[in-house]
Amino acid sequence: MWNRRKEEETTPKPAFTPPTSSQSASEGIPMSTLPSRPSDPRMDAPRSGAAVLGKSVVVKGQIYGREDLTIDGEVEGTIELQENRLTIGPNGKVVATIKAREVVVLGTVHGDIETREKTEIRKEAKMVGDIRTARVVIEDGAYFKGAIDIVRAEAPKAAPAPKPQPVASATASSPAIAASAGEAKR
Repeated sequence: MWNRRKEEETTPKPAFTPPTSSQSASEGIPMSTLPSRPSDPRMDAPRSGAAVLGKSVVVKGQIYGREDLTIDGEVEGTIELQENRLTIGPNGKVVATIKAREVVVLGTVHGDIETREKTEIRKEAKMVGDIRTARVVIEDGAYFKGAIDIVRAEAPKAAPAPKPQPVASATASSPAIAASAGEAKR
């Protein structure tokens, strides 16, 4: 009764392709119910607007930036992200002096790190060098060789307190002061 076309039998059906936004709108499908692309949980942070140097990228020189950075490749030189976070990914190999607001090490670092807020060395990481930071986290299993200098954040300087005025000497014009001064002599 039912005859299939030979085209339908031999042509494999494509995997699910999400509808375009115009198709979704016309069919009444909310965008939030569509399946999303699977992601690697370790690398979720870079997807939130951070720059990423991939596994195959090799940089020799200086890196200056005004955004968060994730390095999963190799860097040799200096890295300065004064107001931002630097993440050395699990495949990252960095031989550099690092200055940043916050540093998270998942890979390998040879060099000194200076952060304003926090330095984290995760359990699979290897770090050889000195750390200068306000807070440090070294997970169990991480390799660290170097010195740690904890720097306290400077408290905001308040206005200088007014200097105390010298106490006036007792005079005869004030009988109460003169009387108390006389009693103290006895």
